[in-house]
Amino acid sequence: MFRKTRLSKWLGAGIFAAATAIQAGSAPPAVAQSPTAAQALSLKPLQQDANYELVPAEQVAKCTVSDITEDGQNGWEVTGPDGHLLRRFVDTNGDKKIDLWSYYNYGVEAYRDIDADFNGKADQYRWLGNTGTRWGVDQDEDGRIDAWRRISAEEVSAEVVAALRDKDPRRFARLLATPTELKSLGLGEAKLAELEMKAKLAARNFADLAKSQTAIGPETEWLQFAAPAPGLVPEGTNGSTEDVVVYENVVAMYENGGQSGQLMVGTLVQVGDRWRMVSLPNVGDDGALTQSSGLFFTPGGAAIASKPTSDSGLQTLVTQLESLDKKLASAPEAGLPALHAARADLVEKLIAGSGNDEDRATWTRQLVDTVSVAVQSGQYPDGLDRLKRVAGKFARANDALAAYANYQAIQAEYVLKQTPDADFEKVQMWYLETLAAFVDAHPRTIESAQAMLQLALAKEFEDNEKEALAYYRKVRDGHKGTEAGEKAAGAVRRLESVGRKIELEGTTIDGKSFKLSQLRGRPVIVHYWATWCEPCKQDMKLLSRLQGRYKREGLTLVGINVDARRGDAEAFLRENRLPWIQLFEEGGLESSRLSKAFGVQTLPTMMLVDKDGTVVRHNVRAAELDGVIEEMVK
Repeated sequence: MFRKTRLSKWLGAGIFAAATAIQAGSAPPAVAQSPTAAQALSLKPLQQDANYELVPAEQVAKCTVSDITEDGQNGWEVTGPDGHLLRRFVDTNGDKKIDLWSYYNYGVEAYRDIDADFNGKADQYRWLGNTGTRWGVDQDEDGRIDAWRRISAEEVSAEVVAALRDKDPRRFARLLATPTELKSLGLGEAKLAELEMKAKLAARNFADLAKSQTAIGPETEWLQFAAPAPGLVPEGTNGSTEDVVVYENVVAMYENGGQSGQLMVGTLVQVGDRWRMVSLPNVGDDGALTQSSGLFFTPGGAAIASKPTSDSGLQTLVTQLESLDKKLASAPEAGLPALHAARADLVEKLIAGSGNDEDRATWTRQLVDTVSVAVQSGQYPDGLDRLKRVAGKFARANDALAAYANYQAIQAEYVLKQTPDADFEKVQMWYLETLAAFVDAHPRTIESAQAMLQLALAKEFEDNEKEALAYYRKVRDGHKGTEAGEKAAGAVRRLESVGRKIELEGTTIDGKSFKLSQLRGRPVIVHYWATWCEPCKQDMKLLSRLQGRYKREGLTLVGINVDARRGDAEAFLRENRLPWIQLFEEGGLESSRLSKAFGVQTLPTMMLVDKDGTVVRHNVRAAELDGVIEEMVK
């Protein structure tokens, strides 16, 4: 959803002298008079599901536009014939640009768009009054909400219905609890592991669910939230250290083509001002309510598996698992292989004893993840054979699960093969051939997309851009809405960028907005780096010398830090004062918007842009920079 029009005003002599509808982010034009009521009322909220009062065409001429000249605020407001406030558009910081767009419903503010960084584009969206409590954040200012700062349980259920209706994995993913949020709840280790796996599985499988279900269609409307009263899981339950507030068995009621239906949303947990999902919703194709076991209050919920608490065997296994996890945290190195083997044995028994496919899949993924990490860290070398057996033993009937297990086994074996005396060229050849075979065996899975990204990167290293582009395009077109699809789209953009003008927007590490187009008229080097990348740090020395050498030509550097933690970048920059722009965004190399913008997968990556904003080289090496820049600025 993108804003079609926006009204902006120009301050003059303490009041707004002009206002017209312009594109979001454009500079405000200087015109001679205040907007008419028709112009003002033509503006629409950026979020299409905002609920606000509309004025019949025959009543528009009877509405009044008034200037706002309050202390610290300037703007204008629209009042209806009955005296009720309809719209209010305000410049709150005195820069002569509207940064707060408010929409009213029968005199009560119902929704607002907010430009919190005052760069001419909305980056926050809030529902107010009797229309809800949602507060969304739009980090890249593209009109789509990236995260929720506040959202109620009722509104989560409505968002789930909308995500299924629109087949929108991004809209669904922002409802799921993140690993950081789950850790903040103070859950016991076993429960935390269960919820992390369920959330991860939900994110992976939502796109397939949205495509396959038929109950919720393009015209579906959410009607109502239904659930038993929320409950409290007290501190001390199964090792938890905090009270946790939970809704179990949440239902979203909806209407589709005149027919009512019910969607089992499942369990929601409260994290601060946000209610969060932890698993995939259940959709009955006929609109009938499907059944779901609670994760906390349903008998057996505290034991993770969906069998009743009277099943003492499962309870015992979970207790033993928690005990082993504690031992693993403090065991000497020599004892780790045996403990990991024992833990894997327990998880295999939990898989066999689970009462439904979802729980079996959750435990299988946990088995794959823990064994894979243990193998790659050297704590459980013999675990590779177990990892290879998982797909056939536990995931035979589920291609997505089998692909996940097989892919993790490939990654673990690749790490084990890289011994000090290994022939790296042969290892790399084995890895790429194995990935290619994996793609053929599991072509539609997200792991296949990840494998193709690796194959494309290898082709880039070989300077075979034609084959690299073929892989990237396949991922881009076949996995839209996923992290892999977005990264592949960025890589296509980068590889096709030479001779084209590019744009890159972001925020500097000290919080200022940035646009690459602001640097038109100067040659620019874009340098992707991280504090853990030693070659990146060596490049900085060369870049500093080049900046001095080509100062007269206006050479400008733009650093893009892709550390996972802002603090790491800030600490490095305090100790190493770099005299050029530094951008940062949460998500790191894997998932930050800045890394996905050009599909950056490896560091250092540098792009060279001429003074007209046209890309000269999309992946220039440090050793080539001096000669290429000298040729460019002649």
